[in-house]
Amino acid sequence: MSTLKFTLLCVLVGAAVFIGGHLFGVGYLFFAGYTILQFIVLSSAWNILGGYCGYVNFGSAAFFALGAYTTVFFYKFYPLPIPLLIVLGAVVSGIVGLGMGYLTLRLRGAFFAIATLAMAVVLQTLVVNWDYVGGSRGAYIVRTETVSIFGYGIEYIEYLFLLMLVLAIISIVVSRSIARTQLGFGFATIRDDELAAEASGVPTLRLKLIATTISGGLMGMAGAPFPYYIGYLQPASAFALDYGVNSIAMPIIGGTTSWVGPLIGAILLGSLQQIATVTISSAVNLLIVGVLLVTFVVIAPNGLVGLVQERLRAWRAK
Repeated sequence: MSTLKFTLLCVLVGAAVFIGGHLFGVGYLFFAGYTILQFIVLSSAWNILGGYCGYVNFGSAAFFALGAYTTVFFYKFYPLPIPLLIVLGAVVSGIVGLGMGYLTLRLRGAFFAIATLAMAVVLQTLVVNWDYVGGSRGAYIVRTETVSIFGYGIEYIEYLFLLMLVLAIISIVVSRSIARTQLGFGFATIRDDELAAEASGVPTLRLKLIATTISGGLMGMAGAPFPYYIGYLQPASAFALDYGVNSIAMPIIGGTTSWVGPLIGAILLGSLQQIATVTISSAVNLLIVGVLLVTFVVIAPNGLVGLVQERLRAWRAK
């Protein structure tokens, strides 16, 4: 299927989801759906660097927070429409991703992972001490109850859900397109054997910089609408452990070598966490992630997609 046809299919599915949720008229569906779509963007973005290239990034929350605090900055400096803030969040996070890649991508394995974690700590420290964006006290974001789109008024949470739905479609299309192009093949050579790729003339550093820029930009896009969703943003919520852990766990559970894996993992884990939040408590969300992560690492090291592929190969061999 061509990229254009796939994009149109995603738009049709997204429109059906939005219209169905609007017809049900249950506000919480949009609140929960926004979070799941947010995780789809984060997991797809993480997978571009962590899955396709094999470089584990522990700094996902930092890029997410950069997008969120870009929104806070412009909310106080000069209020802008959220779609424009999403673009600005992507630009800021993409530039930081490029800089982080240039400084850290000469490291490999655990050293690179620790460097990304250190970057997240440094950025959080800077935000905590930056009073203009609220510092450690946090910042309030005042939003309207409704918004008008082409003369049709909808609730603001539905508007945020629609925006995140568009971002999820963009992240899925970008991830799928990369996997099917020469860029994706270059990423795969880095993941399989970087030294051999360099010896063969593959520009590994350039490819890794492209991966960090795209990955960081998508994560910043996911974070930009977050202040309007939560209403009050503080460093503890923007740099929360949940974003870093989930953005890694979801692709691993779904499968890191395909664009489908992060999508499946995000829907599965995101839905389970939302159900647990309503029925038990949000405090068990990370417990659910930990249990599923350990289970899949033992039973299905290649994720759900890999498990299905192995079963299909075994069935065809009979």
